[in-house]
Amino acid sequence: MGRFARAGGLLGALGLVASLALSGCSGDSSGAQFVEGSQPTATGSATPGTPEVSSGPPLTVSPADGAKDRPVSAEIGAKLPDGGKVTQVTLTTENGKKVKGKVRTDGSSWVPSAPLKWSTRYTATVTATQPDGSVSEGTSTFTTMAKPASVINSGLYLFDDRTYGVAMPVVAEFHPGIAKKDRAKVQKRMFVQTDPPQPGAWHWVGNGTQAYYRAPEFWKPGTKISVRIALAGIPLSNGRYGNVDRTATAKIGSAFEMKVTNSDKQMRVYENGKLVKTLPVSLGKKKTPSSSGTLVVMEKQEATVFDTMDDPDPANRYVTDIQFAQRLTWGGEYIHAAPWSEHVQGRQNVSHGCVNVSMANARWLFERTKIGDPITVTGTERQLAPGNGWTAWDLSWAEFVKGSALPVPEGGAGPAV
Repeated sequence: MGRFARAGGLLGALGLVASLALSGCSGDSSGAQFVEGSQPTATGSATPGTPEVSSGPPLTVSPADGAKDRPVSAEIGAKLPDGGKVTQVTLTTENGKKVKGKVRTDGSSWVPSAPLKWSTRYTATVTATQPDGSVSEGTSTFTTMAKPASVINSGLYLFDDRTYGVAMPVVAEFHPGIAKKDRAKVQKRMFVQTDPPQPGAWHWVGNGTQAYYRAPEFWKPGTKISVRIALAGIPLSNGRYGNVDRTATAKIGSAFEMKVTNSDKQMRVYENGKLVKTLPVSLGKKKTPSSSGTLVVMEKQEATVFDTMDDPDPANRYVTDIQFAQRLTWGGEYIHAAPWSEHVQGRQNVSHGCVNVSMANARWLFERTKIGDPITVTGTERQLAPGNGWTAWDLSWAEFVKGSALPVPEGGAGPAV
């Protein structure tokens, strides 16, 4: 195993997408730093086209006319009867500059494409269609709050313009974790769109420090994933506010899957569903077993050092140069080259929990895998612990959707905007 130390103090300054430093093999269950994602702009035109306004009653707009100290996460809506839908919003600053945004697919409100500005006055004109087909309009002028002193740090494990494996979940992280009573309103501001469209759902880990988004099945190769974690200015029950919006657009590459069976100590490698290679492995010995489950490659390093000299068990202390390391868990399980165990690979388990392969096979794998590629391990003495790595795919779809803070339609939800 290898150890990774979470550098939580850098979160606020850096934002986050997986910079996963390696420092050895142990049972450390810490997480990772992020690199800040791109920020969308807040200028430009709103939804084009103005429908003809008929005799519907005037709208009461939200935020209310004259409201002050509104969060910069504010969405623009109106008081509507059942069946009524917001169809268009024009939002402008005092100097007439229009703000971009989109109406939610359910017609409940209009979401600005970027956080509003602190301490800024806006005017919103809302058009809505009533259940009887009539069109109504309303206007409101409101002012946003000053920038708060207390924020919650957040991160997104996704880089713009990168290509990931078919098991790459969208992973949002929060420090401190989001309390259960706040998760629904936070999740409502976490947007994912896929092309081609694939339904999905969010799942929160128990302490609220991470939320995963995935589809019922692995992503289709070639899928474009666009993510916005729109948390800037969201008020939370602990007096904190979301710190920033984070966005990323990435692509899913070809299907590359690894399947390891302890019974015969072999790894079978599949590309786009076709078996392309079978190679021997040595897994964790009984005292330090490998985890069975569906794991995801989280990080790759061609050369690193495993240092476990602070392990409480003297038998597990060592400093070893490692080549072709691919991280699978926060607790320190990797695929890596292990020339010292080549003579028993395929016959005996001797590792500290890692998947040992030969130098040649480790290089072969390393040259082909992507962050987000899945590896399934079966038949070991230990099951993968939830949250020990990107464990989104280790749950059935029925189990996964139970972790959502909002109702999930059967088969998964489509895009919210």
